[in-house]
Amino acid sequence: MLGEYPIQGHGAAEIAASVERAVGNGELEPGQPLPPMRDLATRLGVNPNTVAAAYRTLRERGVIETAGRRGSRVRPKPATTGREKIRVAVPEGVRDVADGNPDPALLPHLARAFAAAAAQGDREPVLYGHDPVEPELARLARAALDADGVPDGPVGVASGSLDAVERVLAAHLKPGDRVAVEDPGWGRVLDLVPALGLRTVSVGVDDEGPRPEDVRRALESGARALIVTDRAQNPTGAALTATRARALRSVLREHPETLLIEDDHGHGIVDVPLSPLAGVTRHWVLVRSVAKAWGPDLRLAVFTGDAVTVDRVQGRQRLGAGWVSLLVQRAVVRLWNDGAVDMREVAASYGGRRDALVKALTERGVPARGRSGMNVWVPVPDETGVVARLLHAGWAVSPGARFRLNAPPGIRITVSTLTAEETGGLADAVAAAVGPAPARTYV
Repeated sequence: MLGEYPIQGHGAAEIAASVERAVGNGELEPGQPLPPMRDLATRLGVNPNTVAAAYRTLRERGVIETAGRRGSRVRPKPATTGREKIRVAVPEGVRDVADGNPDPALLPHLARAFAAAAAQGDREPVLYGHDPVEPELARLARAALDADGVPDGPVGVASGSLDAVERVLAAHLKPGDRVAVEDPGWGRVLDLVPALGLRTVSVGVDDEGPRPEDVRRALESGARALIVTDRAQNPTGAALTATRARALRSVLREHPETLLIEDDHGHGIVDVPLSPLAGVTRHWVLVRSVAKAWGPDLRLAVFTGDAVTVDRVQGRQRLGAGWVSLLVQRAVVRLWNDGAVDMREVAASYGGRRDALVKALTERGVPARGRSGMNVWVPVPDETGVVARLLHAGWAVSPGARFRLNAPPGIRITVSTLTAEETGGLADAVAAAVGPAPARTYV
């Protein structure tokens, strides 16, 4: 008996269904322990193996989790949108440096590219059975990957980086498996992993990327996958250096069965060279989205990896969405071939704004991080208080809670549209907000 809810059934399927119904309607709450298998078997009058089979089914479905001698308990509900709700409402007149968006002025115009792609579609209509990857897109992507030292592998296309990450995780892992994730890290990934019934293992990040000792500890503790951001890490701006990449590859060689997922988040917007980890483990994928450089609404990412992983992802893709629109793929090819984005100019623009803010904060005694990309991470003692004080001062920043598991508090500032004239004022406001609150006197 759990509270007032009796688990019922005589077969494994019936027992599992009884628990799942209770979880679904809220009679069994997240974190609530289940009875020991032998105790439940005695109460139901069934063989303990029957209860063991029911619990195994529930674990595989991500309904419960088992922690050794501590027994089984209802798994926490997947945080499908939890971190997205940790936002600051931006009142009128407040400057928004929280949204994480690229600068619209640096994005290419899309009309000509889509007109050309549509004209090609009129001449050569895409029908069922068509190759799901535009050959010219695959060629361009593979050439760029080769130039950056990424191992050879087939090229696939997904509906953005997160879609690719989700498909790769689902292709190899089962509910309950552990995934090592960066902390602080991309909030969407921190939500996605538990939403898939997987368990996050925190890995610390500095300016050069994930810390090797943390990665080793995570893999030795049983993590089956590692997700790494190569450049422009969100939210800290970290970028893998060649030295750090060598150290991480050394760790990964000790765990060759680890599923490695690399997100080259800074592709097209940074001038920091890529130092890939790919190829050290048996199964790996490297993903590149067009969102930051060409526009978020294009919903397209290319990925490469070992043949088995790419084949599994594409096979599952065929059973669902089928393919990413060839119209979009051809438009991206046109943008790529036309040089619609001057990557050096974009990288220099974001880099100049980022470096200026980091410098201004440092001059005011505020430590800040931002080696690449369009974000600056500022450690703070009181996240809620700093965000509130900045909002009162006319600046909306992103609460660090959106990006943290165990990492200390911080705030993320997006510099993509920050002007030189605004930098000093923002730095002054952050310095004032991070400092001690003014003492109050009463008369």
